[in-house]
Amino acid sequence: MEKQLVDKIDEAAGTRGRSEFVRLAVIAALEGRNRLALIRSTRGSISSVGHDWDEDPARWVRSQRRGDDRRIG
Repeated sequence: MEKQLVDKIDEAAGTRGRSEFVRLAVIAALEGRNRLALIRSTRGSISSVGHDWDEDPARWVRSQRRGDDRRIG
């Protein structure tokens, strides 16, 4: 890695925290890639027409909120 990058990592990670910082960054990056792959895999799985909300999405959302007994207000 470039020295500038290592210096920034050290600044962010603190004393003797570089390895853990890098470990957590790698985990976050891998989870992000996996999440994006999952999102992309759902593309086209829902029809673009024929929904209850097609005519007036805001009205549909309001009706869903009012129909939820767990919601307050």
